[in-house]
Amino acid sequence: MRLRHRSMFGSAALAALLVLGLGGTALAGRSGAAASAQADSVAAAEVGALAASAGCGRAPGLASGTRTISSGGQSRSYILRIPANYNQNNPYRLVLGFHWWGGTAVDVDTGQTVQRDVWSYYGLQRLANNSTIFVAPQGIGNGWANSGGSDVTFVDAILAQIEANLCVETTQRFAVGFSYGGAMSYALACARANVFRAVAVYGAPRELSGCSGGTQPIAYFGAHGIGDNIASGRALRDRFVRNNGCTAQNPPEPPGGSLSHRTTTYSGCRAGYPVVWAAFDGGHIAAPQDGAPGDSGSRTWLPG
Repeated sequence: MRLRHRSMFGSAALAALLVLGLGGTALAGRSGAAASAQADSVAAAEVGALAASAGCGRAPGLASGTRTISSGGQSRSYILRIPANYNQNNPYRLVLGFHWWGGTAVDVDTGQTVQRDVWSYYGLQRLANNSTIFVAPQGIGNGWANSGGSDVTFVDAILAQIEANLCVETTQRFAVGFSYGGAMSYALACARANVFRAVAVYGAPRELSGCSGGTQPIAYFGAHGIGDNIASGRALRDRFVRNNGCTAQNPPEPPGGSLSHRTTTYSGCRAGYPVVWAAFDGGHIAAPQDGAPGDSGSRTWLPG
């Protein structure tokens, strides 16, 4: 398999956490600011070569649907979504989407809690346009307590199973989640910074899933409502502002009643390790929209 040196990180907005433009397919809907940030990031982030998984070049050993796996002596499950035009010789980026407390893998996979299909994998599956393998793990008791690191070990097992059977670009693994799922994505940023390229943390109330390690840099996107204990989101963000060597600042946030959002890309970060912060006028919601309260899968600015 021919591997090429390419940028490992595309843009500084959430779509960038999915590495826009890699594999020849860009996610749609970038704003002018995101496009500008992408140009800066691409210039700074030529930090490594692509690395194909063991499953490349082989007939796929897994199909889309619910999978079960043994982890830590327990039977665990996850939903797998493989691109419709899957090519066993093309290394795909891999995105894990974690549900909130009381949510399910089905909720993440279908997007049914906000807008079915449109909100699948937090709106990213639609934008990915068959360029990405998506995974929705199921938490024990519909949460991510990560007791003794059990959920991180579960993720390790998922990666091992998928990458042995499918063609994955192992430098392009990403985690995204809302609320408890955001806390789980944060736990992976702490414990598996050398495994995941980037994380997106939406409305995580605090370190509910722990933070084992937490000293290495990783590309980080945080989004939080100003009416949702935003101090916790800032504290989580600031760990990776420090780890990534970014210049400390107090990013502007929108005023209450504005029904708007403000996105800040930190300066001074190590090449390839941006930190982006999006604050919005709203509460504990996963798909905020400008100009109106509440969730909207079709109107939200967040996936883009």
